[in-house]
Amino acid sequence: MRILAIDPGYDRMGLAVVEGDPSRPTHVWSDCVLPPKGAREERLQHVHDAVADAIRTYVPDRVAIETLFWSTNNKRSALGVAEARGAVLSAAGEAGVPVSEHSPQQVKLAVTGYGNADKKAVALMIPRLLSLPPKQRLDDELDAIAIAIASLSQRLSPSGT
Repeated sequence: MRILAIDPGYDRMGLAVVEGDPSRPTHVWSDCVLPPKGAREERLQHVHDAVADAIRTYVPDRVAIETLFWSTNNKRSALGVAEARGAVLSAAGEAGVPVSEHSPQQVKLAVTGYGNADKKAVALMIPRLLSLPPKQRLDDELDAIAIAIASLSQRLSPSGT
């Protein structure tokens, strides 16, 4: 199984391709995309194009994305992330690739064994679960890798969720 996982964002978007099974995940590629500053529609087009390019290049069996966390404290950023999620879902739909969604708790549980782990614990556990080429990674890229690991560990219903 090959997963293209995405940590969607309006300012930064993590992407990762991981394949294999939950007991032996293999890192294929990952990156952090920084949409250009400018008009909203241009930024979202950049998000869509980056995902479409990754789908064409890596031919995933599934796209995995984190569910949106919404609270009264993050309304403005949540709206931007929701728009970026729409661009991601559009690219996946256009390519006919099924999408699975994973809550932050599911991702933390899959990576650390504890659903309330903090970001640092997740980041520290990722290199223990799979081999990563050395490079500086932003949190968004690490989050995408974690989402991919969670997606590999989840059995999906025939509807893809």
